[in-house]
Amino acid sequence: MELRLHPEKEAQLAQIAAQKGLDPDELARQVLSRYLEDDTHFIEAVNIGLAAADRGDFVEHEEVGKKLKQILRP
Repeated sequence: MELRLHPEKEAQLAQIAAQKGLDPDELARQVLSRYLEDDTHFIEAVNIGLAAADRGDFVEHEEVGKKLKQILRP
């Protein structure tokens, strides 16, 4: 597969790759792999949530607020 980038994006990729000591092609492969893995995990998580909702497993609004405060607390 060949990927064409706008010149400014290609320059940005080359700059970031140089900072990381990587070849721009290798950095592009790593970024694309991570994106695809994250996307797959996100879709799996959504499907798990939808299945729970179908079973009637819900978390009350107040409980969500408590959990978010715990997660976001420094």
